[in-house]
Formats: sequence, structure tokens, C-alpha cells
Amino acid sequence: MDEQPNASTKARHFEFGRNWRGFLTVLNDERIVEAEKSLHTMLAVKDLKGKSFLDAGSGSGLFSLAARRLGARVHSFEYDAEAVECTKELRRRYFPDDDNWTAEQGDVLDGAYLKSLGKFDVVYSWGVLHHTGALWKALENILLPLADGGTLYISIGNRQPFMTAFWRAVKRFYNLSPRPVKLLTAFGFYLFFVTGTFLADVVRGRNPLDRHRGRGRRGMSMYRNVVDWIGGWPFEVASPDEVFRFYRDRGLTLSELKTVAGRHGCNEYVFRKPSL
Repeated sequence: MDEQPNASTKARHFEFGRNWRGFLTVLNDERIVEAEKSLHTMLAVKDLKGKSFLDAGSGSGLFSLAARRLGARVHSFEYDAEAVECTKELRRRYFPDDDNWTAEQGDVLDGAYLKSLGKFDVVYSWGVLHHTGALWKALENILLPLADGGTLYISIGNRQPFMTAFWRAVKRFYNLSPRPVKLLTAFGFYLFFVTGTFLADVVRGRNPLDRHRGRGRRGMSMYRNVVDWIGGWPFEVASPDEVFRFYRDRGLTLSELKTVAGRHGCNEYVFRKPSL
């Protein structure tokens, strides 16, 4: 299991909410539909009618919105106060005065808080738990609100033999830098990733613009994802084998797995909890 980030680096917690507030300016119906498609695919469902959905670390609020549009009763929570406001903003835009969607500030490391929420049919946490500073505690805690027979859908940063140390250094540097340096660093990495993906898309006969429209990216913004990636701190990682064994030993069954094939990024997992 991975060690916790060294507190002596004094790198501040990344301001995820500030990053995702910028994403709300480009959010449109096409991106929302892409987010819905990703839930359809990974959860293997047509809709979420009659289901309860917990979005643990809701970020921009896009996937809370997608789950609500699919018919779920949604509860969203976020550690980052500005991210909570992003989620509330989407609720105001698309489901004003809706009693079936609530959003508040909360901490996945607070077991008492999670227990107070009750049980949910779907517990969703994408790219969140490895930024808590206590990954394995977060992986344990996220089971607390999962109902018997429920579905856990998470994504966790992928462990790489050599590059994990590199990305940790990048993230420390980014978070300790003044704002002008952050902007230059983010733009530099954005150009790097855009160039690589552009060439890959051309070789494979794909439209390179699709990535910037959120297609095939769960509806997310490529630029905001890059900023989230290089800035995301604290940062821990786990291999697919480690995550699989962790939940297998707790009685869950892996029903879906989507990996980044050894590269940087997040592996996605869908686990089922047995019914009693």
C-alpha cells in the first residue's frame, strides 16, 4: 500500500473548487449527455429511477447532475467549500427547489458524517479518494454509506513504477508556486498533452476536437482536467491489484474495471456489495 504524502513539503491542498468553477462556464447539454453515457456504461443501467446516489467529492457537480437527470435521488458532498458552491450552482440551474438533490460540505475521512447520511444504492467517487491524504482510510470509509446489494463506483490514481514520483514532484512544485508560475505550468502541460492527443487522434482517424467538447472524456473539460491532474494534492496511488484485493477482502465483487493501461491517470472500478 502507498505511503501518505510527506507533510514536510508544506504543499497546500489544491483548490479543486476554483478549478471546476471555470468548467461551469463551458458546461452545455452535450457535455452533460456524455457524463450520463459514462454512468450508463460503467454502471450497466439504462437509468437510475428509484435509486439513491451519493456523490462523494462532487467537484463541479456534473455527475450529481447526470445522476439526477437519470432519475436518482442525489446527495452530493465536497470537502472544498467552493466546489460545494459549484454543485449548488448546477442544482440551481437545472433542478431549482428540488427536494431530491441535496448538496453540502463534508469530509470522506469523517466516519461519523458518512454514517449520518444513511445508505445509498450507488456510491460514486471519481478521482477523489487519492487526494484526501489518507487513501486507505478513505477507501474503507466510503463503504459506510453503501447499502446491501449496492454499487460502488470509484476511480483511483494509477501506481507507476517510476513516473509516480515525477508526478508527485510536479504537484508539489505547482502547489508551492505563486499564481503566475502556476498559470505558466498549467499552460505548458496543457500544450504537451494537447500535442500528444492530437497526433494520436489523427493517426487513429478521430476528430481531435472531440476531446475539447468532452466526447469520450465523461463530458469533462480537457484543460480543467489537466489543471486538476498537475495540481491535485495530496496525491496517493494504488495498483488495480491492490484495490481489487482491498475490496475483495471486504466481501465485494468487482463487476467492471477500466484501466489506463499502465499510464498516468485514474483506473475506474465498479464493485457490488452482496445483499443480505
